[in-house]
Amino acid sequence: MEAIKVENLTKRFEDVTAVDQVSFSVQQGELFGLLGPNGAGKTTTINMLSTLLKPTSGRAEVAGFDVAKDRDNVRKSIGIVFQEPALDGKLTGRENLEFHAMMYGIKKAERNRRIDAVLKLVDLTEKAAVLVEKYSGGMKRRLEIARGLIQQPKVLFLDEPTLGLDAQTRRHIWDYVKRLNRENKVTIILTTHYMEEADYLCGRIAIMDHGKFVALDTPHRLKDVLGGDVVSLEVEGKAEPLLAELRTLDWIKKTNRHGEEINLTMEKGERRIPELITMAQQLGITVACVHLRKPSLEDVFLHFTGRTIREQEANQGERNRAMMMGHGRR
Repeated sequence: MEAIKVENLTKRFEDVTAVDQVSFSVQQGELFGLLGPNGAGKTTTINMLSTLLKPTSGRAEVAGFDVAKDRDNVRKSIGIVFQEPALDGKLTGRENLEFHAMMYGIKKAERNRRIDAVLKLVDLTEKAAVLVEKYSGGMKRRLEIARGLIQQPKVLFLDEPTLGLDAQTRRHIWDYVKRLNRENKVTIILTTHYMEEADYLCGRIAIMDHGKFVALDTPHRLKDVLGGDVVSLEVEGKAEPLLAELRTLDWIKKTNRHGEEINLTMEKGERRIPELITMAQQLGITVACVHLRKPSLEDVFLHFTGRTIREQEANQGERNRAMMMGHGRR
């Protein structure tokens, strides 16, 4: 059964198309990931599905309700954890949850039962009476997840849930999200630009780039697209002669140059490394370092977009600064 159905969903802001005719569906109980750099359209997609933004065109259903025509029922069916913190630091953890539950009109006895349940789920029962301003970053994110569950949603949207957290805390949040999906059968839509987060959590992943889906499949199948091991050669001097020679070999399935690094996709890469080094030496090129790894989602992203996610973020930052400077001149 489909928890979310999206057809040609589009959102334009003046002359910028943030989401460009995206179509996909999410099954009930699925943990689905939207992967991409800042500015790819992930948050805009979430905001349309959660009725915070009206689509320019296309349509979407969440829990069987049209996001444009039946917004109230959509909102009753979802929970959302925003990218930016939205807690009141002057209230305790329990008070934050109680205020949120009251907004949904949940009666006192049921409200207390649900608050106790979600606090236990995210391991914050002992911190319920502590002011939120004294919480760590990880505790705040866990409380926000708990708040998103108060109304017992059919679909939970998590927008960059571990943004800015340290690696250890991020892993703890992953475990809570995975347990929530497995034990409570909540359909979860997760946006992230952390490759390892999407790989660990999601049953399927859509890679977004410039408002479009450039790939959509399971993490395993996405990595299989590359067709073998990835061997990276860091070379000193001109890499073009070596790259040209490598492209003539039928056992190398894909070549990609990234600065001084040459990335090669092939089967049984560990057996081919001596041959690669010998070939470089014959061309008078020094191989400073060799890396062998199985394909990662970072490699997949590079394959589909031509850039790493960090480069995408840097370029988006430059565009944002240019836009701000342009607005400042007006």
